[in-house]
Amino acid sequence: MTENVDIGSANRIAESELDTNSPEMGKGFRTIEWVTRLIFAVVMRFWKLCTSAALILLLAFWTTGGVVTFLLLIFALIGLFYNAQDMLLYYPDQPPQSRLFVQLPNTINLPYENHFIRTSDNVRINVVLIKHTHANAPTVIYFHGNAGNIGHRLVNSHGFFTSCGVNVLLVEYRGYGKSEGSPSETGLYRDAEAAINFLLGRNDINSEKIVVFGRSLGGAVAVWLAAQPFYAQHIAALVVENTFTSLPEIGRTIFNFKLMELLPQILFKHKYPSAERIKKIKLPTLFLSGQADDLIPPKMMTKLHQVSGSGMKRIHRFDQGTHNETWMCSGYYEAFLQFLKDVILAKSVSQAQEQSRPIVNNFSSNPNLTQV
Repeated sequence: MTENVDIGSANRIAESELDTNSPEMGKGFRTIEWVTRLIFAVVMRFWKLCTSAALILLLAFWTTGGVVTFLLLIFALIGLFYNAQDMLLYYPDQPPQSRLFVQLPNTINLPYENHFIRTSDNVRINVVLIKHTHANAPTVIYFHGNAGNIGHRLVNSHGFFTSCGVNVLLVEYRGYGKSEGSPSETGLYRDAEAAINFLLGRNDINSEKIVVFGRSLGGAVAVWLAAQPFYAQHIAALVVENTFTSLPEIGRTIFNFKLMELLPQILFKHKYPSAERIKKIKLPTLFLSGQADDLIPPKMMTKLHQVSGSGMKRIHRFDQGTHNETWMCSGYYEAFLQFLKDVILAKSVSQAQEQSRPIVNNFSSNPNLTQV
């Protein structure tokens, strides 16, 4: 398969790219599409439950009147909204056949290892390591977006491998591609843990040069991993691209209804609170923001950059960058590589300063102690 075909596949998973005449019209059509898709998916998946619920409501109205029926209806709608959120967030079946066929790196002449690893909750997930022959190369843990599989990210990985000189570990979330299980917020965090543990258990990977990268939904997974103290000590840098501040906030942005603004946080099944977590992250952090992103507002990337607790943070904006194609913009790999070089240089300087620091004689500096 050629690179042109793979790029086309990557373009097809961009559900935000609709053939509309204006951004406003695009948002309107997208909202209608998602609401229609949700209704259809709910009916298809829960049609037995729906018919049972309709019968219960009919009997309740017949026996108790309208108030009880109305309360039951509200309760049912809340439960439906809560449990149907998975269908709005996770798209492992798009494009079609994504669960059946996962393109491998050898189709674009990349060396690779294919592994199935176990998570802490015993789910078997698929990972692919694209690796240089020398052990000193930095390694990027790649967390993808909410659709497709890791095969749709091969051309982007090829760019990282050849233009930036890094290894790439592609992580296929549970319920995606060849991985087992079903996606969930907690589940994706467990997948991230398993991925970094896989690298830390190898002696041919430089554990001081691990970079965590995430795009869109993957950005939230990357932020979570970098916020864990145990794993943060093994992470050299965090890189996020076109990701959101939190899922409730992006939900209110996409579905611009007054009712969405009134919903309490507890009704959102998935939170992914990246804006809160990134405040505590001290790791060097790079923000890659596509200014033509019509799915996640670029102002969310700006906010994440502003509230980041990192002492070495940088945001690079791409005027023509759309939600899924920012990586195709001119200067993308150069920005990534330059940041990586700066991080490695800063770490080397810091280590040299630590080694040259004089050892303090505690006996001579404390008059209350007597040398023997």
